[in-house]
Amino acid sequence: MDHPLLDLINARIAEAEKDGAFDNLEGAGKPLPPCDDPENALINRVIRENGAVPEFVTLGRELRKLREELAEETDRTRRHQLLKDMSMLEARIDLSRKAFAR
Repeated sequence: MDHPLLDLINARIAEAEKDGAFDNLEGAGKPLPPCDDPENALINRVIRENGAVPEFVTLGRELRKLREELAEETDRTRRHQLLKDMSMLEARIDLSRKAFAR
């Protein structure tokens, strides 16, 4: 569905083009800056500008807690489980970092 003001917006843009409002703009004729993830560029910018924490940061905090727990744990079975959990978290952190970098 089109926006109700779409015709007005397009008319104003056409009028501004005709009047030369877009002539001599900074960066005119130059390529746009690279964007690895154009579909999510807006949402990623909004997240960054509003101080949201990327998933890999949250996962990193969990990993730090598990490391502290591992350092104090003496039960061999529990230590083994903690190491497994840490390994899985490290993999999730890696995937999250790669997704965030896009």
